[in-house]
Amino acid sequence: MKPSPSEKRCRSDSRPGTIASTSYPNPILIRQAPRRHRRGAFGCPGSRDRVCRNPLSLPGDCYTIILLLCEVIGMLFGKHLNRLYLKYGLLYLVGIAALVAVDFYQLEIPTLIGGIIGDLEHMTLTEQGLLVYVLRIAMISAVLVIGRVVWRICIMGTSWRVGYDLRNEMFDHAEKLSRNFYQQNKSGALMALFTNDLDAVRMAFGPGILMTFDVLFLGAFALYKMFALQPVLTLITIVPLALVSVMAAFVSRITGAKFKARQKALENMFDFTQENFYGISVIKAFVNELREIRQFAKINKDNYEKNMSFVKVSTLLHTGIEMFITLIRIIMLAVGGYIAWLTFGLATGDPAKLDASGLAMFAGYFGTVIWPMMAIGRLINMRAQARASMQRISGMLDAPIDIKDAENAVTDIDIKGHIVFNNLTFRYPGSKAEVLKNVDFEINAGETVGIIGRTGSGKTTLVDVLLRLYNLKSNEVIVDGVDLMRIPLRTIRAAIGYVPQDNFIFSDTVRNNIGFGVDDASLEEIIEMAIAADVHENIDEFPNKYDTIVGERGVTLSGGQKQRISIARALMKDPPILIMDDSFSAVDTKTEEAVLARLQELRSGKTTILIAHRISTIKHADKIVVIDDGKVVAVGTHDALLSTSALYSEMVIRQQLEAAIEGGNANG
Repeated sequence: MKPSPSEKRCRSDSRPGTIASTSYPNPILIRQAPRRHRRGAFGCPGSRDRVCRNPLSLPGDCYTIILLLCEVIGMLFGKHLNRLYLKYGLLYLVGIAALVAVDFYQLEIPTLIGGIIGDLEHMTLTEQGLLVYVLRIAMISAVLVIGRVVWRICIMGTSWRVGYDLRNEMFDHAEKLSRNFYQQNKSGALMALFTNDLDAVRMAFGPGILMTFDVLFLGAFALYKMFALQPVLTLITIVPLALVSVMAAFVSRITGAKFKARQKALENMFDFTQENFYGISVIKAFVNELREIRQFAKINKDNYEKNMSFVKVSTLLHTGIEMFITLIRIIMLAVGGYIAWLTFGLATGDPAKLDASGLAMFAGYFGTVIWPMMAIGRLINMRAQARASMQRISGMLDAPIDIKDAENAVTDIDIKGHIVFNNLTFRYPGSKAEVLKNVDFEINAGETVGIIGRTGSGKTTLVDVLLRLYNLKSNEVIVDGVDLMRIPLRTIRAAIGYVPQDNFIFSDTVRNNIGFGVDDASLEEIIEMAIAADVHENIDEFPNKYDTIVGERGVTLSGGQKQRISIARALMKDPPILIMDDSFSAVDTKTEEAVLARLQELRSGKTTILIAHRISTIKHADKIVVIDDGKVVAVGTHDALLSTSALYSEMVIRQQLEAAIEGGNANG
């Protein structure tokens, strides 16, 4: 049997199936198998995501009905959440079953109280009969307590598990995204996804599900009993309640927009405060504290106004509901009391009649139905927030992983450090300007190569390319005879020790910072690399030596200390390829010479790439590559370039003059 044109094909566990044509956003996958063996599962149109199987092994038709019901009441928010419902489906079903049982049995208490009043009214209540009533109420109360504990554990507890899983999934995906993604998205916006947005979604999985089923079952049970008891009075109370639901639906549209504006204001505040704290030294150096305080006050005021606007709308929703419910209660008591007064002492079998016990039961049922009706407004509000938040989270989870291993990746490569740049031309994503232009040179395994050039000439971009932070054309960079694009990311990055320009330091101990790239590094090994980086003596003076916490981004360290700890961290890997990007800019020439001398010993027979502005850093390299405006303009040794490269000679002369001037000023 072939699927109709409107159906989509898919595969699940290597077996073909058909995605049924439905009007729902997430159609149901029905396998082409005998009816008794069918299992429901989710499939997303056009999606290549793994299809989630039926975890409960329910009959296919039954499971499909459950899934369709979930769609109708709005519990599903998209492909990233569907599998979480299925993963915890059994817990949710147990919790919902307990909730439905609680909803049903709690309506028995008004019935029993009405029975007591009826017996009193007709003078038929005995001591034994009263005891039976009390015991039944006590037993039902015990069942309600147990049921509420069960649904709290199964529904509310599972909502935290869902939040835990989703947060892990988000972070896992975020770690795989390229640098380009982080350049386009501010850190404050990303932090908001992991906090406020995720909490809004989690609330939909806990209180949201609770309120949904309370509306469906508790409301339905209570209205049924009310209607059976007094249809006219029930209709009188239902009409205003319907108006409340309409009002709540209208206000929820505004709530969604207000919530988005509130989240955006919070992002802006996150971004500003984070950037301010990171740059506190610069702010103090330029005596700009007051300006930053005034700027923060503006941002904080905007955040306050957006939150207050959101609160006003939410308050309007809840106040309106409470006002209508109070009005309905007054109407119910007035009309019900009038009917009871007219028919006092008559049987309640006549739909037009209502005695005192019936009025007591009706009031009890009405008190029970208030919560589901109030929950409608809260539920709509919560759904609006959760959907807005999930759209933002999905934006990150759907961001493509554009830097990944090639399908024909070479997995058995042994990297030695032979690198060939083969007419490499590169531009950053979204830019038309070429940063590197026909770069063509070779680095032999075991060589120490210096790369020098003016600021912005493309030196650091070469490092980004070699680390596979961006995609390239085939064979533009070849490592040990293999196209860089075919080398697995973990393989090439594990083979490179990298000291970046910004010398990023984690908010951790010195020991953990140096041993970051090596599992279970011993203290002796860490000290050895610290000595090689000429930072051991500084660390030894710290209060807790190698166990000293260096603060956020190494705020307690000097620039030179951060730079040398970064060097020690790269040396710990003992990689085939070491890249040092302007790694001596914050140290004096004496320290630079000491570190370079130790590097020469440690790095014998291994490839080392030194990117620098100082001639002193690279003049003893086996080969020096001069880059200008993204092009390689000269390659050779220090002595050879002095006579063959005008740009290199100019840089040498200028730095010699600067050194002479600094020396003269020091002597003067």
